[in-house]
Amino acid sequence: MKRLLHMNKGDQIAIAVDGFEAGEGLPDAKFTARERVPAGHKIAVAAIAKGEEVRRLGLVIGRATADIVAGQWVHEHNLGYETSHAARDIGSRLHNTQFLKSEQVPVFQGYRRDNGKVGTRNFIGVIASVNCSSLVTRKIADHFSAPGALDAYPGCDGVVALTHKSGCSVSDGSTSMDILRRTLGGYVRHPNFAGLLIVGLGCEDNQIDTMLADQHLVSGPMLRTLSIQDAGGTRAAISTGIADVGEMIAIAAKAERTAVPASELVVGLQCGGSDGLSGLTANPALGAAVDRLVACGGTAILAETPEIHGAENLLLERAVSREVGERLIGLLDWWQDYTKREPHGFDGNASPGNREGGLTTILEKSLGAVAKGGTTNLVDVINYAEPADKPGLIFMDSPGFDPVSATGQVASGATLIAFTTGRGSCFGCRPSPSIKLASNTPIFERMRDDMDFDCGTVLDGKESIEEMGERIFLLMLATASGAATQSESLGYGEDEFAPWHINAWL
Repeated sequence: MKRLLHMNKGDQIAIAVDGFEAGEGLPDAKFTARERVPAGHKIAVAAIAKGEEVRRLGLVIGRATADIVAGQWVHEHNLGYETSHAARDIGSRLHNTQFLKSEQVPVFQGYRRDNGKVGTRNFIGVIASVNCSSLVTRKIADHFSAPGALDAYPGCDGVVALTHKSGCSVSDGSTSMDILRRTLGGYVRHPNFAGLLIVGLGCEDNQIDTMLADQHLVSGPMLRTLSIQDAGGTRAAISTGIADVGEMIAIAAKAERTAVPASELVVGLQCGGSDGLSGLTANPALGAAVDRLVACGGTAILAETPEIHGAENLLLERAVSREVGERLIGLLDWWQDYTKREPHGFDGNASPGNREGGLTTILEKSLGAVAKGGTTNLVDVINYAEPADKPGLIFMDSPGFDPVSATGQVASGATLIAFTTGRGSCFGCRPSPSIKLASNTPIFERMRDDMDFDCGTVLDGKESIEEMGERIFLLMLATASGAATQSESLGYGEDEFAPWHINAWL
């Protein structure tokens, strides 16, 4: 029998897990589908008057723009966006997390660095200070991707090239320069890197020495710098960089994985290409895994501020202090003003693919996005790429664009990314491995080369969200211990490095 999910008694809509054709009877309903309703989309289970608020999971996702009868498809043609109706009661529903005793916390095999942080990978990074040094940065790293180049150093996971489109014509003291330096500094300190080479042109606004001073970093054997102009040009700089990286690889290869508690794991939570089922399967299942991670003393970073609009109450009611809650409200207010410049405001976030998959408004999309954060308390709210230095659930400000958001999470310290998708996003984020969680079985089967885990099976009723969360948590530990993800096998992760840029280029 085709499946229909009516998740809350007060909701006037249900979700068609399977598509319905016009005239088909609906399970446990006394009416039939009035028209074709695609899988993952909404169908009215009660009459809805024009102008009436429409609710999903008890929260407003929009307002009816026409009269809707039971059995009718509910989507963009009869449901419109309205600004957030979410309550902003801080700390009204705090969660009593049952933390595990130290001897109960599971372990993974990670790299303990000299600063005490633990990595899940052992890379050498070559990172550009400015767009002008991108070619040299890539050429240095490419040298070590040749067959046999690292055969003598099996302990090194490889050399990662990270380039970007900024670093010059951006003034000191500007928000974009601050963000860029904070992002680069976070990557330099990242425990998934055993060593870094920073490559600059020489005359750029983002001077390497200034950046290092700003980020309280000191160059040494495993943090080296290179100026193309000082080296004598492109070929000379590439030659020098290859020699520098080769020396660091020899040192990095000596590192060994050791057993460390799951409390040392920092996971960035992402969703991309979401559909109408994401909020029922992959996102809450990831949230259940996050609850287990937090109970172990680990850290999870939720982000994408535009994608909590309309569901912010679900985080604010779990904020551990008024200060934390007010910081989150402050971010939402900034974005409210910022998106006034856009033709659709916050609602422009939902992409054509999101809408084709059944999500009609940003309010509906946000319900699913917030579910990735589980049910534990919100312990901190940080700016983009600031260090995530508290155990528990943390929110980091970022746009909803996945590469920009994940780049900030990695800069904040995420050593692993868990990425849910309903439409089939292809993504990686070196140096941190990305686990891809499919919201539905058809996309998992169609894109097996890209997906790591099928969350669609929870819809069959054979597995609960909590049971699936436990399996995802175990996958996190296995991945952190070195098991390769699909995106790593495909080579994703370098092109997705995208620091957030706000200011105008001068």
